[in-house]
Formats: sequence, structure tokens, C-alpha cells
Amino acid sequence: MRKGISTVPLSFNRKMVIASATITRKKNTIHSFTEVDVTEPRRLIKLHFQKTGEKLSFTGYIVKCLAQTVKQYPHFNSFIKRNKQVILNDVTISVLTEREFEGEKVPEPLGINQAQLKSYQQINDEIRLAQKEKGNQLGSLMNITWIRFIPGFLLKTFVRLADKNISMAKKYGKVAITAVGMFTNEPVWFIPHGTATVLLTLGSIVKKTICSEDKNSEREFLCLTVSFDHNIVDGAPAARFLNQLIETIKSGRLIQTDRV
Repeated sequence: MRKGISTVPLSFNRKMVIASATITRKKNTIHSFTEVDVTEPRRLIKLHFQKTGEKLSFTGYIVKCLAQTVKQYPHFNSFIKRNKQVILNDVTISVLTEREFEGEKVPEPLGINQAQLKSYQQINDEIRLAQKEKGNQLGSLMNITWIRFIPGFLLKTFVRLADKNISMAKKYGKVAITAVGMFTNEPVWFIPHGTATVLLTLGSIVKKTICSEDKNSEREFLCLTVSFDHNIVDGAPAARFLNQLIETIKSGRLIQTDRV
């Protein structure tokens, strides 16, 4: 070994990330960057905590808003397979949940099945349960622990085939959310990579003072990146989808729980 350096073997998770990035970099993706006023939904979440002591998942709220919006745009909930567009009837949203395996923080996808039919509270409970999951094998959240037995040289092939597999699409969905920067103090957006047709990346939440004729008020804004597979989604429909999603998120009206 050379002096002044050390080496460690790549973990299976690192190999999976590399394989996924190799496949997804070939996708025709369009990215949009925006800020969403989340003052009202965050106020309602805080109010619920004050009343019950239960900390609701903000990501779970975004899942609910996204599911309701995708339901209005069914062709966004699809993928291309052998020159045909496969449209999924149910909205399954994949959420990256960080867990620890062998001393390493690993993002593991959790598929929220039939998200369009579930309440915010039900989605919240699924996410919280996954975060508490003690399974010590990668893939245990979705019962695919066999994934760790795939040889490294076959990972790219696996990712490519899984991207077009109907069973995998039903299990994980073609719509996804990842939250990576919610705890920074500055406005931060991320440019993601992924195989989803619609991918939301939640950046930081920052406070801004909004000046009006009547008064000044402090508001909270979410830095949001929304990415679309351009092979399926064109610019104009993407803009309409994004506008409806933003209005749904900022309204806070989907925060209806049976525990308030």
C-alpha cells in the first residue's frame, strides 16, 4: 500500500448507487426548481404536535399531496416498455428512508402502495414504522433481502431490467420523493438522478420576511426540485402539474387526521 493513503472496500450500497447512476444518466430528464410556501401546513403539523405530542412526518404530507396530484394526471404514473407506455392504475410512491446497516447510513426505498387512497395519517404511520424497522439486511423494508446476493458485475443489468419490470413498478412505483436538505439554514436545491417518471427532491426550508401594504410577515418556504422523464412528460403538462402540486402543498387542506 502506498504511503499516506488507506483503502476500504466499496459497500454494497455504494455499488448500487454507482450502478443506478450509470443507468439513469442516460435518461432524458427535465428539472424544475421552485419555492413553495409551506407556512400553513407546517403550522398545522406543529399544532397537532402541541395537542397530541405526535410528530407528524412533513415528507408524509408531501407524499399525500403528490399522490392526489398524480391521480389527476394518470399518464405521469407510467413508464415505457418495448415501445409501449405502461400506465399504472394505483399510485405507488417510493420514499427514501435512511437506515443504518453495518455502521453505514443507507437510503432504502419504501413503497407507499395505493397512496391515492390513503389518508395523511396512514401514510405518516407507514413512514414512521419503516424508520423504526430494526431489520439488519438491506431490502428488508420491501422483502427483497435477496438483492444483496447479486454479484457486483451484474448490478447494472439488474437496475436496467428492474426499471422496465412491471412487478417492480407496482412494488416501488414510478413516482418518488427524496428529502435531502431539510435541515440546512440556507436555500438549497438538489439536482437528483433516478429512474422515476416524476421525482420530487425536497431541499431546505428557509424563513423569509414578506412585505405587504398592511404588514410584514415571516413565512416558511420549501426549496423544491421536480424532475420529469421527458420521454413521457412534455413541458406544458409538466408546468400545469407543478402548478397544481404547489397549490395543493401550500394550502394545507390535506392535513386531516383522526387524532386531532
